[in-house]
Amino acid sequence: MINPIFSDTEIKALEVERFTYPHPMVQRRMEALYLKSKGLEHGLILEICCISEPTLVRYLRAYEKEGLAGLKRLGYVGQPSQIRSHVGSLEEHFRQHPPATSAQAQADIKRLTGLDRSPTQVRKFLHNIGMKHRKTGFVPGPSDTPEKQAEQAAFVKEKLQPKLAQAQAGQRVVLFMDAAHFIYTVFLGFLWCFQRIFLRSPSGRKRFNVLGCLNAITHQLHSFTNEGYINALSVCELLTQVAEFYGSSIPITIFLDNAKYQHCQLVRDHAKMLGIELEFLPSYSPNLNLIERYWKWIKKRCLYSKYYEDFSAMKSEILNRMSKGHQEDKKELSSLITCNFQTFRFMGQMILELHASFSWIYLQGND
Repeated sequence: MINPIFSDTEIKALEVERFTYPHPMVQRRMEALYLKSKGLEHGLILEICCISEPTLVRYLRAYEKEGLAGLKRLGYVGQPSQIRSHVGSLEEHFRQHPPATSAQAQADIKRLTGLDRSPTQVRKFLHNIGMKHRKTGFVPGPSDTPEKQAEQAAFVKEKLQPKLAQAQAGQRVVLFMDAAHFIYTVFLGFLWCFQRIFLRSPSGRKRFNVLGCLNAITHQLHSFTNEGYINALSVCELLTQVAEFYGSSIPITIFLDNAKYQHCQLVRDHAKMLGIELEFLPSYSPNLNLIERYWKWIKKRCLYSKYYEDFSAMKSEILNRMSKGHQEDKKELSSLITCNFQTFRFMGQMILELHASFSWIYLQGND
């Protein structure tokens, strides 16, 4: 029987890596050699490690020949995968035509390569080339053109940032206006739970409308609510409320989108009479309206994964959160509603660069 000589450093390494090495087969080899270094008889080592005499001999010879590196060498190559020869063409296809399901990917692979693989093998292949089953997102479509990108960037630099700087210095009040429509229905969200939870879905389609003006600095919300429709008269009423709250001693600027009931002459004349400056955002620019983040936060806190017995209970919860949010949730809102704006500039170029980076990482991992 082979009797290798173990140094103190190697014994210490064996002691640690028999538990910490990521591959269980290597852990077993380390354990067998560690027991051998402690002078245990071969029969006892075979019993503890559940291995045969030839296997232990193989471990000892690998260690004698290459040391610890010999124990870590797995050596199993396996059969070459036929699908690997089609990685480039399949990756290019899936970048252009992302499959919605693994069954669709399975059909595409069979059509393009002639190889029939099980759904499990297909999912494993998709993971191996860097794909994941992700929820789609969106960016404002027309703003992705060079002209719209330049328009948004210029608006942020010339109008948004200077007025927000004045607001932070206490020289101006800056607000962001928009409407939200809360429907009395179930909004499914994510929960940590022991089993899937099913929520009751209310009947009917009642809607609670809120036209809001969000202070960019204090995050206090001024609102007009109803259960019918938001129109130009609703906007005028909210403008009057804002003017009375802040008074005439400090300039007031409201940033809002180009909805017809906000952009009409009635609203403009009323704002001018009150001494309020209206700044209309570039078209298709919800990313520049801070109150959009606020409405998303309200929906997450009040609606997602929650059931209300009646419509009035939902309304009460939303109104309560809106009235106290700038005080009770000040820290959370300060982190969420910052004066940083994503203009989606050069989005197409960024996506291409990310794709190139992912491809490089994948190729490096397979060298």
